[in-house]
Amino acid sequence: MKALIIGGGPAGLMAAEALTERGIRPLIAEAKPTLARKFLMAGKSGLNLTKDEDPTAFAARISDPRIRALVRDFGPPEVQKWAIGLQQTLFTGSSGRVFPVGMKASPLLRTWAARLSGRGAEVRTRWRWTGFRGQTLTFDTPDGTQDLAPEVTILALGGASWPRLGSDAAWVPWLADKGVGLAPFRPANMGLAVAWSDRMAPHLGQPVKGAALSAAGRTVRAEFVLSARGIEGGGVYELSAPVRDGAPLTLDLAPDLDRAELTHRLSRPQGKQSIGNHLRRTILPDPVKLALFLEWGRPLPDGPAALAALVKALPVRHQGPRPLAEAISSAGGITADALTDELELKALPGVFAAGEMLDWEAPTGGYLLTACLASGRHAGLVAARRL
Repeated sequence: MKALIIGGGPAGLMAAEALTERGIRPLIAEAKPTLARKFLMAGKSGLNLTKDEDPTAFAARISDPRIRALVRDFGPPEVQKWAIGLQQTLFTGSSGRVFPVGMKASPLLRTWAARLSGRGAEVRTRWRWTGFRGQTLTFDTPDGTQDLAPEVTILALGGASWPRLGSDAAWVPWLADKGVGLAPFRPANMGLAVAWSDRMAPHLGQPVKGAALSAAGRTVRAEFVLSARGIEGGGVYELSAPVRDGAPLTLDLAPDLDRAELTHRLSRPQGKQSIGNHLRRTILPDPVKLALFLEWGRPLPDGPAALAALVKALPVRHQGPRPLAEAISSAGGITADALTDELELKALPGVFAAGEMLDWEAPTGGYLLTACLASGRHAGLVAARRL
């Protein structure tokens, strides 16, 4: 066997794409009954392929310099061209995010799998990698244990988020035993846990719109959702990495109004109104925003100026990240020092790695998927040159 790819997600399939373009017919071993289950699940609410923005600015959102360089080579323009080659008609939303017109991942995946098969790639599902036996790789398959000794191997097994879909990080001890450097997995693009008081019950499940979140010197204006377990959604995910690492998170409930204007409005006579009604009538007519202010702002300060300052920088009182298994992606995995510049494992010559197995992270919005595709493509190209 010349080329083995372990993992049938976007990174593994893109590695297969690069190999088959050069006449090499890889075997793709996938533990689950079907390919790319996390890719399909992520596409249920709309398959965000990439983001139509300047490639350099796009790449800057990737945490690791090595992956960043790969995204500069295979970034938003190249991902769009690739998808169009798979018979996908694309459109760009107002935020710059790029989607197939049909929105779903399954049509693209079917066409992609058919193209790879037509080029000679072989897919074996329910083939679960169980580690090494000497120099061979061992699999638990429907036909019993199988040992393979390919000339090159590409590992694309995902990280540690959404383990029920296949990214269960079972491979960590096997690579550790071989001397591969690994960083502990941590949640990325995750929600934050909040212990709500009973008075928040009517607002759970509601979106928070027209607000801005800030952490580590960065401000994001995007909506998020109050769930029974905390807060989640695009606005939270954008800042989840610095917050996970200890940065305070604040919420501006009135980003279109400055403190002076808020102070002026709050200076109107309160009369016999409760403070809640006074806030609602002057600056916070949205019941969800008002509820959040009363939840996280108590004890409320005295005076219009102090209240205005709190509205502009309300501390988000959370209990840290939601569990890794619930995160959209993960940080951690194979460290940069364990890899050559060509994504080859220094401890295992001829074995390459790609995708979320590597220690990098990126926000949602097309960055994650584009980087997985770019790293898989690079691993496939290097493996093809090696062969």
